Amino acid sequence: MSAHRLFILLSASAASFAFTGCATPEPPAPPVEIRRAELAPPPVAAPPADGNRQQWPGISPGVFAGSAIMIDARTGRVLYQKNADQIRPVASTQKLLTALVLLERGSMSDRVRIQASDTTCEPVKLGLRAGEVYTKQQLFAAMMVKSSNDAAAALARHHSGSVAAFAAEMNRKAHELGAFQSHFSNPHGLPAEGQHSTARDMAKISFAAYREPSIRQYARMKQIAFQFASGRTVMLESTNKLLTRDPSVNGLKTGYTAASGRCLVTSAATGAGEVILVQLGSNTRNIFNDAEALVDWRLRRSSPEYAWGG
Repeated sequence: MSAHRLFILLSASAASFAFTGCATPEPPAPPVEIRRAELAPPPVAAPPADGNRQQWPGISPGVFAGSAIMIDARTGRVLYQKNADQIRPVASTQKLLTALVLLERGSMSDRVRIQASDTTCEPVKLGLRAGEVYTKQQLFAAMMVKSSNDAAAALARHHSGSVAAFAAEMNRKAHELGAFQSHFSNPHGLPAEGQHSTARDMAKISFAAYREPSIRQYARMKQIAFQFASGRTVMLESTNKLLTRDPSVNGLKTGYTAASGRCLVTSAATGAGEVILVQLGSNTRNIFNDAEALVDWRLRRSSPEYAWGG
């Protein structure tokens, strides 16, 4: 692919489900401009000034999360960080990496037959049953919108033959993106020995995910209709509450386990610019409020000292 950016317009009809039995109930929306670029690792390095501070810059509103980083979604430049290189579990935010691997080959129309091993992922699951058949697109959408673990497991096993083989693909992709402090053992983020990442590594992964139209398409949806093989249809609500609270927010992924705490990757865009914020190890009370505060500080009230391009 050439180095120049390829602009892709996704109309509301493209954002709705093309597969049988799944359609978004939302009214038509204006076209959404999504850029796709070469997935080179972004320059998500520590700022040259005040790099040893726990939180940088000091004028920022800060977050409760144990680790966090905000980058310019266009360039990868670091705008804010707090313990960004601290190793910790990241829960379902690692499904962004799962999505990137899944998009490397195959078609969204591919058929996936559910196996019994796919259905053992607790607690967030669709309730898929062995023998049922779904399209890759159906399961991909459920994974991104509702964070369904059984959908992620089925997609990973179908892609690579086993969860272990898929995890190897995840680690290959993470290193390709410059996320060298990360190691992944499964596609969904449930606790596993040796599985970890950092806020900075997740920013690199999110920088790549933000450039994939299929990920952006589903990450911005507030709800979807999912039709089971039996014909029953259920509405799946997005786990990302910011999609209904802040019109500038357009993704990307939530995550939670008892070990990781509340995790959130937020993407937002206004006329002032675009940002990606990673928060790891927060709590229910603060996770979304802190994201709104930092997005507001960066995109709406940023001081001249830290203006875009400064």
